[in-house]
Amino acid sequence: MFTLAFLCVFAFMAGLIDAAVGGGGLIQIPALFNILPNTSAATLFGTNKFASAVGTLSAARSYLKRVKLPWRLVLPAACAAFAMSFAGAATVSFLPKDILRPMVLLLLIVMAVYTLWKKDFGQLHKPVTIGRREMLVGLLIGGAIGFYDGLFGPGTGSFLMFLFIRFFAFDFLHASAAAKVVNLSTNAAALLFFIPSGNVLFGFALPMAVCNMAGAMVGTHIALKKGAGFVRILFLILTSVLISKLGWDTFNS
Repeated sequence: MFTLAFLCVFAFMAGLIDAAVGGGGLIQIPALFNILPNTSAATLFGTNKFASAVGTLSAARSYLKRVKLPWRLVLPAACAAFAMSFAGAATVSFLPKDILRPMVLLLLIVMAVYTLWKKDFGQLHKPVTIGRREMLVGLLIGGAIGFYDGLFGPGTGSFLMFLFIRFFAFDFLHASAAAKVVNLSTNAAALLFFIPSGNVLFGFALPMAVCNMAGAMVGTHIALKKGAGFVRILFLILTSVLISKLGWDTFNS
């Protein structure tokens, strides 16, 4: 009973943070590994994906009631992310994650510095006209981030938000909404592997999903109420946490 209550509390917190700026896995995955140390990594990741997918779906639904997205751009990006997430998962066994950590760490630092340097980055929503070039860039972003999420994962939501702002002039609020739609597709792709292979502990995953969804509803409400400026601050805080964690993992591995 304590184990389930512990996981549900962390699932709620993960859903809240993830709904606003992504990064819920930073909270939920360590909680699963700490409380269920004898369970296989694949099963823990599958349980995490199930719970977070429900929260992401809830957040995406809430955002889309209030935020209008250019579907000609977002849907192809989501489809590319779905397909490439499979490819990333299939590549996991061939590419050591120790190679990826320094690369991801550098990208996160560049992202944080760029966001701090450009004070108006993500503050204004002046989306570009969606033509063939923009759709191609969207496909490339969706494919690349989908592959990364299947292969490694940390910071997926943050990378998506940054790229939607940088290339399509979204504000943080619209970028967060678009990131949720694309991230939902990568979660769905992962679950198509985890569920049939029996790598989801439904006794934990279902209650965690409910709590993750509740957290996502609170997180979405806060983000929509506070606006893009508040989400920008959360984004920078989360990116700093990611940099610290990956830095620690990189230099202590």
